[in-house]
Amino acid sequence: MKFTIKQIAEILEGTIEGDSNVEVNKLSKIEEGESGSLSFLSNTKYTSYLYKTEASAVIVNNDFVAEQPILCSLIRVEDAYLAFTKLLEFYQIAKMKKQGIEQPSFIHETSGYGDAFFLAAFSYIGENVKIGHNVKIFSNVNIGDNVSIGDDSILHSGVHIMSDTVIGNHVVINSGTVIGADGFGFAPNKDGTYTKIPQTGNVVIEDHVNIGALTTIDKATLGSTIIRTGVKLDNQIQVGHNVEIGANTVIAAQTGIAGSAKIGKNCRIGGQVGIAGHIEIEDNVG
Repeated sequence: MKFTIKQIAEILEGTIEGDSNVEVNKLSKIEEGESGSLSFLSNTKYTSYLYKTEASAVIVNNDFVAEQPILCSLIRVEDAYLAFTKLLEFYQIAKMKKQGIEQPSFIHETSGYGDAFFLAAFSYIGENVKIGHNVKIFSNVNIGDNVSIGDDSILHSGVHIMSDTVIGNHVVINSGTVIGADGFGFAPNKDGTYTKIPQTGNVVIEDHVNIGALTTIDKATLGSTIIRTGVKLDNQIQVGHNVEIGANTVIAAQTGIAGSAKIGKNCRIGGQVGIAGHIEIEDNVG
C-alpha cells in the first residue's frame, strides 16, 4: 500500500515540511530508514539519526527544532509517538480488510455471521454460532457450538474457541490460544486415584480485550470464567476455571492464575507470576 505524505498528514492532523507528494509504502525505525519508508522521532537520544536517515519522511513533535539540514520530509504533530501508534493501528486495520469465505472451510447451517465477514481456509464453525459484523477469522481456527462473537473481533490462526464461549466486540485473540478448555478439577478418592469433576460452565470475554499467543483460559466448573472489558493478556498465560479479571487489567507473559482467583480492575501484573486459587487482588494493584 502506498500513501503520500499529504494523505498521512491528514490522517494524523499534522503539518508538512517538505514535499507533500512523496510516497511511502512501509514503516521503519528512524535508524533503519530507507527510501519509501516513514519513521518517527520522539526520543531525543535518536535525534542524530534524523540528519542521516534515508527515510522518505519522519514524524516529529511540533516543538522540534532542527540543528542541521534535513533531507527528508517532516510531518509535525502534537505527539510523534502517539501519532505513529495511530498510524500503526491504521496500517493494521488496512491489512485486515479481507472479506469472504475461503475453501475448504466449514460453517454449520445453523450458524450465522454479519457483514464484511472473513473466514480463512481450513477453519471450522460449529452449530448455533452467532458472529457479528466485520469479524475476521484466520486459518485453522476451530469454533465450537453455541459460541457468540461480537463485532470487529479478530481470531488469528490456530485459535480454538470451545463451546458456549461468549466473546464481545473489538476482541483480538492471537495464534494458538485456547478459550474454554476444561478446568483443572479432580476429586481425590480414598484409594489415591482421582475422579474428574465435570466442567459445565463457560468463558465470557467482554469488549476491547486483547489476548496473546498460546494463552489458555479455562471454562468454569459452574458459572463463568470472566475477562472484563479492556483487559490485555500477554503470551503464554494460564487462566484457571472461575477466575475473574477486572476491567483494564494488564498481565504480562508466563503468568499462571489458579482457579477462582479474583483480580481487580486497573491492575498491572508482571510476567512469570503465580497467583494462587481463591485469592482476591484489589483494584489498582501493580
